[in-house]
Amino acid sequence: MSSERVRLTALYGGLLVLAGAILTTLVYFLVRSGLGASISTAITTVPARAMPSGSATQVPLQSASPAQLIPGVSASKPPIALAMNRQLSEAAENATLHRLLTVSGIALACFAALSIALAWWMAGRVLRPVAVITTTARRLSGENLHERIALQAPPGELKELADTFDAMLGRIEQLVSAQQRFAANAAHELRTPLAVQRAAAEIGLADDPTPQRVAEIRTKLIQVADNSEHLIEELLLLAASDQGLQRSEPVALESTVSAVVAALADEAARADITVHTDLEPLSVQGDSVLLEHLVRNLLINAVRYNHQGGTVRIRTRPGTLEVSNTGPLIPTGSVDRLFEPFQRAQERRHAPGEGAGLGLSIVESIAQAHLATVTGRPNAGGGLTIQVRFSPVAEPDHA
Repeated sequence: MSSERVRLTALYGGLLVLAGAILTTLVYFLVRSGLGASISTAITTVPARAMPSGSATQVPLQSASPAQLIPGVSASKPPIALAMNRQLSEAAENATLHRLLTVSGIALACFAALSIALAWWMAGRVLRPVAVITTTARRLSGENLHERIALQAPPGELKELADTFDAMLGRIEQLVSAQQRFAANAAHELRTPLAVQRAAAEIGLADDPTPQRVAEIRTKLIQVADNSEHLIEELLLLAASDQGLQRSEPVALESTVSAVVAALADEAARADITVHTDLEPLSVQGDSVLLEHLVRNLLINAVRYNHQGGTVRIRTRPGTLEVSNTGPLIPTGSVDRLFEPFQRAQERRHAPGEGAGLGLSIVESIAQAHLATVTGRPNAGGGLTIQVRFSPVAEPDHA
């Protein structure tokens, strides 16, 4: 910052000194251009009694001009009064200009010193917020992301910069916290199936190594491996959707919904869940594979987190996809938490077919990749309504 302060000081001080030098030079030449005539006029207004004795006629010299002759004075000889006037004018002019130049030089030097001092102070004041931002940024780490600049300054560009930096720190803090929670939860979720596999292998066959027991342990290990594989696939899908879209094309989402409903019809029937659809054309610009996962996760969540004999309603409207289900009562304050990774409305029981709590996280990530927004609200009788709002697809230009 010191180098920037020196540059600003040189710029401000140089401009002020240059302005002072230009003003001094202009005043000098303006005074010089009219000084001789002013002094000459002042001298020739001396009363007639001040003229030398012996003049034939007393005439006010201010009425005389260099081309006139004073009465009684011979034309062949320069008038004594005019010669004295010229000498006095030149001497006074030279003395005045010398004095003006000396005083102006001293004043300009003092003005230059004062300008540089003021420029140094002004540059420090201007760069103070930048120094505060730099110091804060250098001090920040993963442990003190909660700190803010909170610059106390009048509205302006630097105040806006500091506020923008504070807002960015807030977003980074949220992202880092979410990443830390995700890493901790992912480690826990991956550790659980490994512990189950180890326990089944070490303990399950220790007391009863019969073929029937071996088959049971084998089935258990395969189930745990399938759950682990499914979890890893969901983690990879979440990471892929967080990176944005790799391709984009118009997708008829109502057709995607119909295909997903048909594919999950057996699972819904086994859970005694009735699925109702109300589909209108919904065109979305995006990745068809990711959009299919979005619809699938919404429908799977609506079926699995439901009660016996419950219902699921899926509706598409222009720009909107809505999925609603029956189920247990959900507190209003806990809805936002359900969109975080590995969060569930109820404690995990590690039952067969139970998800890892990534479904709504994946839905939100895919929606954000498609510039869409996801909102959820609890239903009065239980269950949840999830609404996804997409940006309208731009019409093709036929011009």
